[in-house]
Amino acid sequence: MKITKQEHSCLVIEKNEKVLVIDPGSFTTPLDGIRDVVAVVITHEHADHWTTEQLQRIQEFNPDAKIFGPSGVAKAAQDFDIEVAEAGTTVIVDPFELRFFGGKHAVIHHSIPVVDNLGVLVDGELYYAGDSFTIPEGIEVGTLAAPAGAPWLKIGEVIDYVTAIAPKRSFPIHEMTLSVAGKQMSNARIKASTEAGGGTFYPLEPGESIDL
Repeated sequence: MKITKQEHSCLVIEKNEKVLVIDPGSFTTPLDGIRDVVAVVITHEHADHWTTEQLQRIQEFNPDAKIFGPSGVAKAAQDFDIEVAEAGTTVIVDPFELRFFGGKHAVIHHSIPVVDNLGVLVDGELYYAGDSFTIPEGIEVGTLAAPAGAPWLKIGEVIDYVTAIAPKRSFPIHEMTLSVAGKQMSNARIKASTEAGGGTFYPLEPGESIDL
Protein backbone atom coordinates (compact mmCIF):
# COMPACT_ATOMS: atom_id res chain seq x y z
CA MET A 1 0.00 0.00 0.00
CA LYS A 2 1.36 3.39 -1.02
CA ILE A 3 0.17 6.55 0.76
CA THR A 4 0.74 9.88 -0.96
CA LYS A 5 0.08 12.98 1.07
CA GLN A 6 -1.63 15.85 -0.72
CA GLU A 7 -2.09 19.36 0.68
CA HIS A 8 -3.90 19.69 4.01
CA SER A 9 -6.36 16.86 4.69
CA CYS A 10 -6.13 14.81 1.50
CA LEU A 11 -4.54 11.38 1.04
CA VAL A 12 -4.27 9.28 -2.10
CA ILE A 13 -3.78 5.58 -1.34
CA GLU A 14 -2.76 3.04 -3.97
CA LYS A 15 -3.00 -0.74 -3.70
CA ASN A 16 -3.11 -3.40 -6.41
CA GLU A 17 -3.42 -0.67 -9.06
CA LYS A 18 -6.55 0.74 -7.41
CA VAL A 19 -6.91 4.09 -5.65
CA LEU A 20 -8.65 5.36 -2.53
CA VAL A 21 -8.97 9.13 -1.96
CA ILE A 22 -9.60 10.62 1.48
CA ASP A 23 -10.81 14.20 2.06
CA PRO A 24 -10.13 16.07 -1.20
CA GLY A 25 -10.89 19.58 0.01
CA SER A 26 -10.52 23.24 -0.82
CA PHE A 27 -6.89 23.55 0.31
CA THR A 28 -5.82 20.63 -1.89
CA THR A 29 -4.45 21.06 -5.40
CA PRO A 30 -7.16 20.03 -7.91
CA LEU A 31 -7.09 16.27 -8.46
CA ASP A 32 -7.29 16.56 -12.25
CA GLY A 33 -7.04 13.35 -14.24
CA ILE A 34 -6.79 10.97 -11.31
CA ARG A 35 -7.75 7.45 -12.42
CA ASP A 36 -8.49 3.98 -11.02
CA VAL A 37 -10.33 5.45 -8.02
CA VAL A 38 -12.65 2.88 -6.46
CA ALA A 39 -13.69 4.90 -3.41
CA VAL A 40 -13.62 8.33 -1.80
CA VAL A 41 -13.95 8.84 1.96
CA ILE A 42 -15.10 12.22 3.26
CA THR A 43 -14.70 12.43 7.02
CA HIS A 44 -17.02 15.43 7.45
CA GLU A 45 -18.77 18.26 5.65
CA HIS A 46 -16.34 21.18 6.09
CA ALA A 47 -15.00 22.58 2.81
CA ASP A 48 -11.35 21.94 3.62
CA HIS A 49 -12.24 18.22 3.44
CA TRP A 50 -14.38 18.13 0.30
CA THR A 51 -15.69 20.36 -2.45
CA THR A 52 -18.14 19.85 -5.28
CA GLU A 53 -15.37 20.62 -7.78
CA GLN A 54 -12.99 18.02 -6.36
CA LEU A 55 -15.65 15.29 -6.44
CA GLN A 56 -16.62 16.23 -9.99
CA ARG A 57 -12.98 15.97 -11.07
CA ILE A 58 -12.72 12.50 -9.55
CA GLN A 59 -16.01 11.34 -11.05
CA GLU A 60 -15.04 12.55 -14.53
CA PHE A 61 -12.58 9.67 -14.89
CA ASN A 62 -14.04 7.37 -12.22
CA PRO A 63 -17.84 7.40 -12.57
CA ASP A 64 -18.26 4.17 -10.59
CA ALA A 65 -16.23 5.29 -7.58
CA LYS A 66 -18.17 4.96 -4.33
CA ILE A 67 -18.30 7.94 -1.94
CA PHE A 68 -18.55 7.32 1.80
CA GLY A 69 -19.23 9.79 4.59
CA PRO A 70 -21.35 10.42 7.67
CA SER A 71 -24.93 11.65 7.42
CA GLY A 72 -23.83 15.28 7.55
CA VAL A 73 -21.85 14.79 4.36
CA ALA A 74 -24.86 13.20 2.64
CA LYS A 75 -26.92 16.28 3.50
CA ALA A 76 -24.23 18.72 2.40
CA ALA A 77 -23.36 16.89 -0.84
CA GLN A 78 -26.87 16.22 -2.14
CA ASP A 79 -25.73 16.31 -5.76
CA PHE A 80 -23.72 13.14 -5.16
CA ASP A 81 -24.62 9.59 -4.23
CA ILE A 82 -23.11 9.39 -0.74
CA GLU A 83 -23.11 6.03 0.98
CA VAL A 84 -23.71 6.89 4.64
CA ALA A 85 -21.32 5.25 7.11
CA GLU A 86 -21.52 5.17 10.88
CA ALA A 87 -19.13 4.37 13.69
CA GLY A 88 -18.72 0.61 13.77
CA THR A 89 -19.35 0.19 10.04
CA THR A 90 -16.91 -1.91 8.02
CA VAL A 91 -16.98 -1.68 4.23
CA ILE A 92 -15.04 -3.65 1.64
CA VAL A 93 -14.31 -1.85 -1.62
CA ASP A 94 -11.88 -4.16 -3.36
CA PRO A 95 -8.98 -4.05 -2.57
CA PHE A 96 -9.56 -1.80 0.46
CA GLU A 97 -11.17 -2.49 3.83
CA LEU A 98 -12.60 0.61 5.53
CA ARG A 99 -13.55 0.66 9.22
CA PHE A 100 -15.19 3.77 10.67
CA PHE A 101 -14.89 5.24 14.16
CA GLY A 102 -16.09 8.21 16.18
CA GLY A 103 -19.12 10.23 15.18
CA LYS A 104 -18.53 13.91 15.96
CA HIS A 105 -16.12 16.69 15.03
CA ALA A 106 -13.90 18.07 17.78
CA VAL A 107 -15.32 21.18 19.46
CA ILE A 108 -14.02 24.41 17.93
CA HIS A 109 -16.07 26.78 20.14
CA HIS A 110 -19.42 26.51 21.89
CA SER A 111 -20.86 29.01 19.38
CA ILE A 112 -19.99 26.78 16.39
CA PRO A 113 -22.14 23.72 15.64
CA VAL A 114 -20.51 20.33 16.11
CA VAL A 115 -20.92 18.38 12.87
CA ASP A 116 -20.76 14.67 12.10
CA ASN A 117 -17.25 13.28 11.65
CA LEU A 118 -15.86 9.80 11.14
CA GLY A 119 -12.37 8.46 11.50
CA VAL A 120 -11.33 5.75 9.04
CA LEU A 121 -8.99 2.79 9.40
CA VAL A 122 -7.74 1.51 6.04
CA ASP A 123 -6.79 -2.17 5.79
CA GLY A 124 -6.23 -2.32 9.54
CA GLU A 125 -3.09 -0.24 9.03
CA LEU A 126 -3.62 3.47 8.28
CA TYR A 127 -5.76 5.49 10.66
CA TYR A 128 -7.01 9.03 10.08
CA ALA A 129 -9.56 10.48 12.50
CA GLY A 130 -10.66 13.45 10.39
CA ASP A 131 -11.19 16.49 12.62
CA SER A 132 -11.22 14.62 15.89
CA PHE A 133 -9.07 12.89 18.45
CA THR A 134 -11.07 9.68 18.28
CA ILE A 135 -8.96 6.70 19.32
CA PRO A 136 -9.85 3.36 17.67
CA GLU A 137 -10.13 1.36 20.86
CA GLY A 138 -8.63 -2.10 20.79
CA ILE A 139 -6.77 -1.42 17.53
CA GLU A 140 -3.00 -1.46 17.20
CA VAL A 141 -2.43 1.37 14.73
CA GLY A 142 0.43 0.80 12.35
CA THR A 143 0.41 4.21 10.67
CA LEU A 144 -1.23 7.35 12.03
CA ALA A 145 -2.07 10.51 10.08
CA ALA A 146 -1.63 12.99 12.94
CA PRO A 147 -3.25 16.45 12.78
CA ALA A 148 -0.69 19.25 12.94
CA GLY A 149 -2.70 22.47 13.00
CA ALA A 150 -6.36 23.53 13.13
CA PRO A 151 -8.81 25.84 14.94
CA TRP A 152 -10.02 22.79 16.89
CA LEU A 153 -6.71 21.67 18.38
CA LYS A 154 -3.77 22.70 20.49
CA ILE A 155 -0.45 20.93 20.30
CA GLY A 156 -0.78 19.49 23.81
CA GLU A 157 -3.88 17.61 22.68
CA VAL A 158 -1.99 16.26 19.66
CA ILE A 159 0.83 15.06 21.91
CA ASP A 160 -1.64 13.25 24.18
CA TYR A 161 -3.41 11.76 21.17
CA VAL A 162 -0.26 10.41 19.54
CA THR A 163 0.98 9.13 22.89
CA ALA A 164 -2.29 7.30 23.55
CA ILE A 165 -2.30 5.61 20.12
CA ALA A 166 1.46 4.86 20.08
CA PRO A 167 1.63 4.17 16.34
CA LYS A 168 4.51 2.37 14.68
CA ARG A 169 4.65 5.19 12.15
CA SER A 170 3.17 8.67 11.93
CA PHE A 171 3.11 11.59 9.54
CA PRO A 172 1.52 15.06 9.71
CA ILE A 173 -1.78 16.02 8.13
CA HIS A 174 -4.14 19.02 8.30
CA GLU A 175 -1.31 21.55 8.29
CA MET A 176 -2.20 24.18 5.66
CA THR A 177 -3.26 26.65 8.33
CA LEU A 178 0.33 26.73 9.64
CA SER A 179 3.32 28.80 8.63
CA VAL A 180 6.63 27.10 7.84
CA ALA A 181 7.76 27.77 11.40
CA GLY A 182 4.48 26.44 12.76
CA LYS A 183 4.82 23.22 10.75
CA GLN A 184 8.35 22.72 12.04
CA MET A 185 7.18 23.13 15.63
CA SER A 186 4.25 20.74 15.21
CA ASN A 187 6.38 18.18 13.40
CA ALA A 188 8.90 18.25 16.23
CA ARG A 189 6.21 17.50 18.81
CA ILE A 190 4.57 14.75 16.76
CA LYS A 191 8.01 13.23 16.10
CA ALA A 192 8.93 13.24 19.79
CA SER A 193 5.59 11.71 20.81
CA THR A 194 5.83 9.01 18.15
CA GLU A 195 9.40 8.12 19.02
CA ALA A 196 8.58 8.00 22.74
CA GLY A 197 6.20 5.16 21.91
CA GLY A 198 8.80 3.33 19.84
CA GLY A 199 7.55 4.53 16.46
CA THR A 200 9.03 6.40 13.50
CA PHE A 201 7.94 9.83 12.27
CA TYR A 202 7.84 10.70 8.57
CA PRO A 203 7.67 14.49 7.90
CA LEU A 204 5.79 14.09 4.61
CA GLU A 205 5.25 17.14 2.45
CA PRO A 206 2.55 17.34 -0.25
CA GLY A 207 3.42 14.96 -3.07
CA GLU A 208 5.61 12.74 -0.89
CA SER A 209 4.76 9.10 -0.22
CA ILE A 210 5.29 6.27 2.20
CA ASP A 211 5.17 2.61 1.15
CA LEU A 212 3.77 0.11 3.64
